[in-house]
Amino acid sequence: MFLITVANIAAIIVVCIVLLAILIYLITRIRIVEQTSKYIIERLGAYHTTWNVGIHFLMPFVDRVASVVSMKEQVKDFDPQPVITKDNVTMQIDTVVFYTVLDPKLYTYGVENPIFAIEKLSATTLRNIIGELELDATLTSRDIINSKMRSILDEATDPWGIKVNRVEVKNILPPQDIRDSMERQMRAERERREKILLAEGDKRSKILQAEGDKESQILRAEAEKLAMIKKAEGEAESILKVKQAEAEGMKLIRNAEAEGLKYLKDASANKEVLTMLSYETMEKVADGKATKLIIPSNMQDLVSNIATISEVLNNKKENNKN
Repeated sequence: MFLITVANIAAIIVVCIVLLAILIYLITRIRIVEQTSKYIIERLGAYHTTWNVGIHFLMPFVDRVASVVSMKEQVKDFDPQPVITKDNVTMQIDTVVFYTVLDPKLYTYGVENPIFAIEKLSATTLRNIIGELELDATLTSRDIINSKMRSILDEATDPWGIKVNRVEVKNILPPQDIRDSMERQMRAERERREKILLAEGDKRSKILQAEGDKESQILRAEAEKLAMIKKAEGEAESILKVKQAEAEGMKLIRNAEAEGLKYLKDASANKEVLTMLSYETMEKVADGKATKLIIPSNMQDLVSNIATISEVLNNKKENNKN
């Protein structure tokens, strides 16, 4: 009885172990597909379906995961490729390809090794494009090279379920002697530009200096002109004032003489008074600093004439009263 019980327990344990193993196996057949992945499922060696996001069960002994395809945009940096330009210059060019898988089924079954295929296709396409360009055009036409390569690669990878988004030429390495020649050329170009800039600066400086001298001379001439005009105006005004003063003086003298004659007429000057006035005038003349005196010989006649004139004026005044 005891032996039977032990055998039953052993059988139960074996059954439990088998069931546990089966359960673990079934659990391992469960797959959780992430957002950015696609699962390609084969059943009995043929394509069966493509799993999207979610939990999926893989049929034991029948289904298998052929490949897991990432749907993210991927970047592949390929090694430098030797290419020959149209003018027979060999250089090294490496490219970077940005691509996205659009169809996981085509990506899995379209080509054996998609990345290797893209690399080789990129190398041959690059050689064809560079073979049509000369060295200088190759160094300055990166955008053209990128555009042509992207177009060609995108069209060629359509059967593989791949979308080529961008192709960038990462680096262009001409031979060492070409690089040395280019450096010498660039150095000569920089020196030429430097000399041109220095010459232009010197020319501009001289022009500005000449313009400054010209403006300075013009301003100086204008200042001298204004000074001469002001000086002439001042002299003219001074002369005018002198002439006006002389005219006023002459006017005063004439008025004084007229007043003197009027006083003489009113005073009814006789011959003796006039003679006395002439003597006083001669005395004033003698008081001067002159060393010689010229006395008119007809002084007596002059006095007689003055007396006659005075007498005539007095007679005329009496007649007017009558």
